Order: sequence, then C-alpha cells, then structure tokens
Amino acid sequence: MPDEDVRLQLLSEWLDQQLPTVFAAQGWGEVPAATLTSASSDASFRRYFRWQGAGRSLIVMDAPPPQEDCRPFVKVAALLAGAGVNVPQILAADVERGFLLLNDLGRQTYLDVIDAGNADLLFADALEALLAFQQLPMDAGLPSYDDALLRRELQLFPEWYVQHHLGIELDVAQQAAWQRTTNLLIDSALAQPKVLVHRDYMPRNLMLSEPNPGVLDFQDAVYGPVTYDVTCLFKDAFLSWPEARVRDWLEGYWRQARAVGIPVQSELDNFLRASDLMGVQRHLKVIGIFARICHRDGKPRYLGDVPRFFAYIDAVVARRPELAELGELLVGLRQAETASV
Repeated sequence: MPDEDVRLQLLSEWLDQQLPTVFAAQGWGEVPAATLTSASSDASFRRYFRWQGAGRSLIVMDAPPPQEDCRPFVKVAALLAGAGVNVPQILAADVERGFLLLNDLGRQTYLDVIDAGNADLLFADALEALLAFQQLPMDAGLPSYDDALLRRELQLFPEWYVQHHLGIELDVAQQAAWQRTTNLLIDSALAQPKVLVHRDYMPRNLMLSEPNPGVLDFQDAVYGPVTYDVTCLFKDAFLSWPEARVRDWLEGYWRQARAVGIPVQSELDNFLRASDLMGVQRHLKVIGIFARICHRDGKPRYLGDVPRFFAYIDAVVARRPELAELGELLVGLRQAETASV
C-alpha cells in the first residue's frame, strides 16, 4: 500500500474517533454517514480532504511529519482569529501525527471568481483583513524575516532555476552582480517597518466566505517588511493586473494603513519603491521554488507561471535604475537559454 494511502487510513481512523466528541461539543447531534473526498493539495506535502454528511461540511488537513509541522498553523490561526480575521476554526488536532479537523470556509477561492469587474470589492475585503492583522502587537514569538531567511530565499533562484532548470553556471562577473543585487534587495527589506507577515497573501489563499475573505495557508507567518503581503496580493503568482491599477490599489492601501497607524513609509514614493524591491525579492524566490518543485518533487505545472514573474521583475527593472545589474543578468541568462535550445 502506498505511503499516502497508509496516511489516509490513519487519518480516517483518527477522524472516526474525533467526530463524536466534536459533534457533541458543537451541539450537532449524532454523527451522520458521510463521505471523505480530496479538497485540494498544494506545492507542499500538505493535503486537504472535505468531510460531508447530512448537509454539513468539514475540512481535514493531513500534514505529514517530518516534512510538515502543523503547530505553526495552530498558533497563527489563534493570532489571526484574535484580530477578527476569518480563519479556519480548529475543531480537533493531533499535532504529533499532523492531523487537523477544521470548519469549512467555502469552496471558491478568490482565484476562482475574481475578475476585472469585481476585483475592487474583493480586494477591499482582503485589505480590511490585512490591515487587521498588521495591527497586531509583535509579541507572539514568531520568527523574523531576517537577513539569513531573505538570503536563503533568494539563493533558490541561482540554485534551482539557473543551475538545475537552465543548466547554467554563473561566471565570476555574474556571481558578483548577483551578490550586489541580493544585498540591495535584502537591505531594502530589512530597512522597512515590521508587521506580522502572512507570506503568501494572494487570491489562491483567500476564500470567498462570510465574513469575507476566509484566510488560509498562514502557517509560515513571520514578523517582517510591511510591504510584503500587499505586494504579494496585487502581484500574484497566478494572475496579473495592469500596472496602473496595481499602483492605485497600492496607494489606497498606503493611505488606509497610515490612517489606522500601521507603520508604513511616510512618503508614498518611498513606499512604492520598497514595494517594488520587495516584489522582486519574492518573485526571484518563487521562480526558484517553482523550479525546485519541478525538478525535486516532480510537479512541473508551476513552471508555466514563471514568465509572469519575469514580467513583474522586468517592469520594476525598467523603472528602478538601481536594478540595472539584475536586468543585465537576466538578459544574459535568457540569451544563454535560447542558445542552448
């Protein structure tokens, strides 16, 4: 029997043990006959299942140790709920084995439903939730988005995209240019005011829910740069918006954040520059992650979105002269890739 089938059998047995207690605690009566079907999987080792019976729906998370640790999910869920953010309620947990039973926040993500016509309304709700958790005090002992973490993330690009995917070794001059770019991006990130950072605050992780949105995938939260999540929201991995519209949304966020006392940059231009550089850091990281998922984990579909990230980076390079070296490096990589085809 495959390992994942063993996990599913163990999860089902655990669920059968937990459901009577959960139903009694919630006042739901007897546990009905039900089905357990796959709800989703993601780029990690986590899987989600939907339990359905007698009109009721619950979500079961399978986060297999040692690859996954669901304790950060439990901790951050409590933090965000305390800020009034709509996150899954944990109905039962076995953190040692990596099983969680959650309420169901819905079937449609923002990514499923968002379009040019409804984006303003949906993003307004997303910003309200973002502003709520950015106002939390930074006293919960979450990790910091420090130099070491930022550097590890950026190194994914040369290691996994350049070396593993393109099969290219950077020469001495390219390595020096990369290090200077890395230092520039890290210095900008570390100079920013800090807040709680979700780290993947994008339409795929926001559910159309009541209250809206339901927020998922927050287990990697840290204390870090104030521009990170809002940049992630509007420069998404799976869909793109016109530059002018993104700038308007960013300015709207900046004004709202200042109004409620979130420590954004005092000048809009400084905020927009910090957002641009933060976005480049994230986009280089994600290109590396998508290459790693392909070559290490055998999931090539994510590479289809890599051109979107390069387009984001190209747009920033064009308006930020301090990133000229990065632009030249990327041009060189594309020429080398083309020559090898």
